[in-house]
Amino acid sequence: MPVKLIVQIPCLNEAETIAETIRGIPRSIAGVDAVEVLVIDDGSRDGTSDVALAAGADHIVRHRGNMGLGWAFRSGLDACLARGADIIVNTDADNQYAASSIPDLIGPILDGRADIVVGDRRPSTLPHFSWAKRRLQKLGTFAVASLSGLDVGDAVSGFRALSREAAIRTVILSPFSYTIEMLIQAGRKRMSVVSVPVSTNKVERRSRLIRSVPNFIARSVTLMTRAFAMYHPVRIFAFVGLLLFLVGTVPIVRFLIFAAMGQSGGHVQSLILGGVLVVLGFLAMMFGLLADLIGFNRQLLELVIERTRTLDYGRRPGGEPERTSGGEPPNSGRRPQR
Repeated sequence: MPVKLIVQIPCLNEAETIAETIRGIPRSIAGVDAVEVLVIDDGSRDGTSDVALAAGADHIVRHRGNMGLGWAFRSGLDACLARGADIIVNTDADNQYAASSIPDLIGPILDGRADIVVGDRRPSTLPHFSWAKRRLQKLGTFAVASLSGLDVGDAVSGFRALSREAAIRTVILSPFSYTIEMLIQAGRKRMSVVSVPVSTNKVERRSRLIRSVPNFIARSVTLMTRAFAMYHPVRIFAFVGLLLFLVGTVPIVRFLIFAAMGQSGGHVQSLILGGVLVVLGFLAMMFGLLADLIGFNRQLLELVIERTRTLDYGRRPGGEPERTSGGEPPNSGRRPQR
């Protein structure tokens, strides 16, 4: 069966770099019969879509407003699936990732060894990365690897490939980014994820995703906590509950010791504080059980989404690829995505 690869490029106001990025994508790759380029224009105001089409993009998905990188990535997955992609590669519009590494990136999927492949930039060896950025990349990768249970070398790399089945099973909810949530979700769903070393190009301009280092750290930590709690609520709430319970027993034991010595007067506040903490710990554990039940409902909803995607995109559309704009495949009878 012919294999179609679609390279998706989420972008926001990337008219200066999108053409170079598109032109660098190889259109002939061993083991692949067709290579197409799909650009997700996330509300650009500088003519990014027009530049992309002129540079050879096969498809354009336009958001009327800026929805965020995570949702742009999600729109791209749906559009690639609708256009019959067997393998989807995601890359950045600023040409940070060398397109010559795409054959290496998709190799494990073609060989049947992986569902998702993450391009490892080896941040610690990149001379154009500052010392602080290298340390943050290493710390972030360690945290994501610990939460997801996956062995990845560059967890926040946006250069990654997905099989068709993995794309159908991936559900991105965060508008901020997709990299962390995707890996935690892949670990939860027991997908096979591997890393391969890739080449990079030096990017002069400042990242559009990172407003400031403290802001990026805060948002990433929040995203990791939320994603992990979403898939492992019992662990989170049980830990918090147990911690509160243990802390609460300290003032209670203190009160009991004074009471045994006949000196309970004046120490009632210890008993009250301990009782409040113990109750809060118990409530946290109950919330964990409730969240776990809600998590089962989420899993059922994800199965429904997977089934719907399979029904919608299970068969590749016939005919030649068509140059289109809008959030849905041509003649789908649906309104374009916002």
